[in-house]
Amino acid sequence: MFRRLHAILIRCAVASAVTLGLAVPAAHAQSRLPVTELSVGIHTIRAEVAATDENRRTGLMFRESMKANEGMLFVFDAPDQQCFWMRNTLIPLSIAFITDDGTISNIADMTPMSTDTHCSRGAVRYGLEMNQGWFGERGVVAGHKINGLP
Repeated sequence: MFRRLHAILIRCAVASAVTLGLAVPAAHAQSRLPVTELSVGIHTIRAEVAATDENRRTGLMFRESMKANEGMLFVFDAPDQQCFWMRNTLIPLSIAFITDDGTISNIADMTPMSTDTHCSRGAVRYGLEMNQGWFGERGVVAGHKINGLP
């Protein structure tokens, strides 16, 4: 029930923002990107790969839903501290910040349509966004390894 109410509230906020000219319509959402298969423990993830500045900048903005085991993998050119926000992102997400060797350094839950920043605890090469709660529901925590990274 909470998710349904939350989805209705998000749609109302987006509709109001579009009416006021504050957001781009969903038709401007990024088209699907190439997909790679990742795993953590026994769990398989189908992740779209955002490896260019433009793809990373747009990310999952304006998308209205994402399937349970789908996500978006952000790939950076070199390890560095990475920060994300949720401006124009409609669905609640969790992000895992991942080092070169696939180790999750930290995980953060992010609120839709927010400009609050969520940063890695140290230098990472990857960020993996999943539906909010995906990591916690599967017992995935900092220190676990993501396999199959490019």
